[in-house]
Amino acid sequence: MRIAVFSDTHGNSIALDAVLGDMQRVGGADAHWFVGDAAMIGFDPMGTVERLSGLPNLVAVRGNGDRRIATAPEIVREITARFIATAPEIVREITARFIATASDEEAVIWRSTLADSEWTRDALKAAGLYGWIARLPLEERVTLPDGTRVLLVHASPGTDEGVGIREEQRDEEVGALLAGANADLVFVGHTHQPLDRTVDGVRIVNLGSVSNPPREDKRAMWTLLGADESGYTVERRYAAYDLAAVRERLARDQVPARDYLQRYFG
Repeated sequence: MRIAVFSDTHGNSIALDAVLGDMQRVGGADAHWFVGDAAMIGFDPMGTVERLSGLPNLVAVRGNGDRRIATAPEIVREITARFIATAPEIVREITARFIATASDEEAVIWRSTLADSEWTRDALKAAGLYGWIARLPLEERVTLPDGTRVLLVHASPGTDEGVGIREEQRDEEVGALLAGANADLVFVGHTHQPLDRTVDGVRIVNLGSVSNPPREDKRAMWTLLGADESGYTVERRYAAYDLAAVRERLARDQVPARDYLQRYFG
C-alpha cells in the first residue's frame, strides 16, 4: 500500500502539479492524505481545490486557513463591530494603541490575509467548490495494515492552529501537545517546517508544505508512506517547480495577499 501524504497547498496549483507529477514518477499512490490549508493565501484557490477534491481515495482534514474561509466574513465583521461599540473605554483605548503600534509587516499581514479570505471564499463559491472546504473535519484517523494507529491533524491533536509541533520544543512541550492523541503516528503541517520526531512512543511527522515555504529550499514537499502487514516506511520527497510562474500569477491575478506572499516567492 502506497499513500501520498502532504499539506499546505495554499492555492498554489503550480506547486501541487509538481507534487502530483513526482507522485507519478515514483509509481503513483493507492491513496492520498491531505493535512489542511488547501486554498487560502495563494493565486489559484479554484484550481487547487478542484485538483485536491478529485484525488482518488482521498482522506483530508481542515487547516486554520480552511476554517477561516468557511467562517462567513460578514458575521465576523458584525460581531467585531458590536464588540467595539459596546466595549468599555479602556478596551477601546488598548485596541487603538495596539493598532497604532503594529509594525508595517504586521499591518500588511492583517490586511492582506483578511482580504484574501474573502476573495478566496467568493471564488470557491462561484466555482461550486466551497462545500468541499466547509465540510473538512478537524481530524481523521486511519489504521495501517500492521495495526499502526495514524492521526491526521493540521497543527496538533485537537486543534488546527496554535504553535504547532516544532523542532525546538522540549519533549515535555511536545508530550503535552500529544496528550490524548491515541495514535502511534501523527501527520501534521501548519508550521511549513519538516520534522520527524518521536516523543513518548508517538512518532510525529511534519510534512513541511507544498507551497509558501519559509525555508531556503523552495521546492514543494510531500511524503510517501509505504505500509503493509510487516510495518511502514516514510520517505520525504521534494518537487521543484517554476517560481517565476508563481510570481507572474500573483501579479497578473491581483491576488489580495500578493504583498505578503513576496516573502516566499520574491
